Amino acid sequence: MVANPEPKYMSTQEYLEWEEKQPIKYEYINGEVFAMTGGTIPHTSIALNLASALKSHVRGKGCQAFMADAKVGVSENGPYHYPDVMVTCDERDRNAIEAIYHPCLIVEVLSPSTESFDSPSETLRERGKKFKHYRRISSLREYVLISAEQMNVEVFRLNDRGIWELYTYGEGEEIYLISVDFRCAIALVYEDVVLEYDEQETVG
Repeated sequence: MVANPEPKYMSTQEYLEWEEKQPIKYEYINGEVFAMTGGTIPHTSIALNLASALKSHVRGKGCQAFMADAKVGVSENGPYHYPDVMVTCDERDRNAIEAIYHPCLIVEVLSPSTESFDSPSETLRERGKKFKHYRRISSLREYVLISAEQMNVEVFRLNDRGIWELYTYGEGEEIYLISVDFRCAIALVYEDVVLEYDEQETVG
């Protein structure tokens, strides 16, 4: 995600109408638009692997799975983001055209260039901005972060007390997403993926 060098502030409706005419995708935060940059091949492969598995899993269950070209609206006034993968099971999203507003699951694939904005970890000042926005979505039950550098998946799950709990999965483990009652081996998510960390080690 890259900010425009000369910020232009827009209303929500102006953004939605303007973005329809643009050749690339833009996120919308506090009246500003941010150009979406392309991801790496591992990033794309991971998202496709999970999205394909989720789409197959929710077929016929009243849910819909989406990849990065579908945007999510935290509210009708924004912010608007483009998750790598998301699932909605809400009837209100059934005929959505511009954006999904009631997802139960949102997934972000982390690369070194995107990690500081996507990740909820408190180890860096700028991490967690998206998660802060997403937590305002009342239908959201799980927020998933997948590393493109190593085999690691973090699942933030909203418990019955309204507290977000962290579950981590590593090599050889089975991932469980309670929001859509989905289980799969972590190896499936990383199928045919050359991890970025391993690639850097080889080059070095």
